[in-house]
Amino acid sequence: MAVTEKKYHVGLGPGDVGDYVLVPGDPFRTPLIAKHLDDAREVAFSREYRTFTGKVDGMPVSTMSTGMGGPSVAIGVEELHELGVHTLLRVGTCGASQPEIKMGDLVISYAAVRSEGTPNGYIPLEYPAVASLDVVEALVEAAEAAGAKYHVGVTRSVDALYSDLMPDQMPRPHIRDELEMWAKAGIL
Repeated sequence: MAVTEKKYHVGLGPGDVGDYVLVPGDPFRTPLIAKHLDDAREVAFSREYRTFTGKVDGMPVSTMSTGMGGPSVAIGVEELHELGVHTLLRVGTCGASQPEIKMGDLVISYAAVRSEGTPNGYIPLEYPAVASLDVVEALVEAAEAAGAKYHVGVTRSVDALYSDLMPDQMPRPHIRDELEMWAKAGIL
């Protein structure tokens, strides 16, 4: 069934986005990303979903913000998928469990521990969250070509930002022990 009208939440319709979409959380990062695209134009700004589409080497590429958190990301991703998008790349900030990862370093995730709830609405927790190896390899090649410091590995997603940032201030016991466990397990 062909999509003929705009998607309700993201405000996008057929032809508004490329097959490849860079996905930051913050809607004010999309115009910063769009500056690196040729002929970029804003095509929608609906709720937390702000979208620009342009070209890279003649190929349509978009950037769409999703806001923060799994539920809003899921809505945006579902509607992009319905529009035919096949490759999404989450871009933005993250924390780090390993001391060798410094501010400004790139983190390239090939898999993620799902310590949050949104994916459970789609698939059992036991199903692994694994990235496309083609995309991971392309990201590594791009980082090397740019001379950027990067780290490749397994990451972890959580629902509660501040529980990991300030574990001793949270009412739930043993958060610090859990964070140390994930660091020992090699989570980036």
